[in-house]
Amino acid sequence: MGYFLVDIYPYVLSFHIMAVMSWMAGLFYLPRLFVYHAERAEKGDQLDETLKIMEFKLQRYIMSPASIATWLAGLTLVFTPGIVDWSSVWPYTKAFSVISMTAYDHWLMQMRKKFGRNENTLTGRQYRMMNEVPTLLMVIIVLSVVVKF
Repeated sequence: MGYFLVDIYPYVLSFHIMAVMSWMAGLFYLPRLFVYHAERAEKGDQLDETLKIMEFKLQRYIMSPASIATWLAGLTLVFTPGIVDWSSVWPYTKAFSVISMTAYDHWLMQMRKKFGRNENTLTGRQYRMMNEVPTLLMVIIVLSVVVKF
């Protein structure tokens, strides 16, 4: 099994990178939609229903499949012999950041459901601030993997 994983490593890594790019695009865009949604909802704008549909489709058809693909490919890479040096710090900083990113994704899921029920309590400004979370986590993940500190 180990040799098989080594043989398919470039393909799994490529798939992992593509999945991460798709997931990150959604993690950056969904809170931006929430900013517009929160600001429009205060005005009673009809765009509110359109934003609900956009948020749902982004999360259901892009973000969720991309996060699952990211995790599956990432775990495959973890089990590929010779890829992870468990005596280093970087696998643990990356793992913590990826788990945090997943928790953030689940928080976004809950916020989308609140918008769907017209129960949002956060402002556009608060969503703008939360939009920085995936950027910070992405920086930690990339530095962990590339610099391997």
